[in-house]
Amino acid sequence: MAKQGLTATSAFLHWKPVANSNLTVDARETLTMASFAAAKGKKDELNAAVRAAYGVDLPKTPSRVEGQQGVAFVWAGPEQWLAVAERKDGRDLETEFKKTFGPLASVVDQSDGRVVVRISGPRAREVLAKGIPLDLHETAFRPGSAAITHASHIGVILWQIDDKPTYEVALFRSYVDSFAHWLLDSAAEYGVAHA
Repeated sequence: MAKQGLTATSAFLHWKPVANSNLTVDARETLTMASFAAAKGKKDELNAAVRAAYGVDLPKTPSRVEGQQGVAFVWAGPEQWLAVAERKDGRDLETEFKKTFGPLASVVDQSDGRVVVRISGPRAREVLAKGIPLDLHETAFRPGSAAITHASHIGVILWQIDDKPTYEVALFRSYVDSFAHWLLDSAAEYGVAHA
């Protein structure tokens, strides 16, 4: 009998990176992600544990902070966060956080359930504004800003990394093709074509 099992497969099978003078779009496939929420009555203790381990306070409002050890924390609701880091040397944030936070938080792996797309360049803001109902003007949405919103009809968590501007969008992996279709259509006027 043939051995059966699951094989890791990229969510970006039909994607090709975009790179021109107006816009760069990259799939961030080397990430480990975990969502976590403070246990009842443990918000302050959890924040102290994050500060001790990663050198930052957890965001209390829609924003993103970069901690030590290459971990970014994105606000994902009251007393809830999404953490993102490179998956170097088999790093797994779910396992790391369960050891670090113990009973202070419930932790759920998101590495296989969500994907992150990085969008940057001088036209990134205009492309995203075509389907994201937020004020992305540089005075309203800046590096460190984050939002739970939607891109076209797809639920996303969006955050801004820098002033280039560079944005990252986290979404459920099953929506990757729909997101790509919307994004490439939105970017067409800036010299981006469907593959």
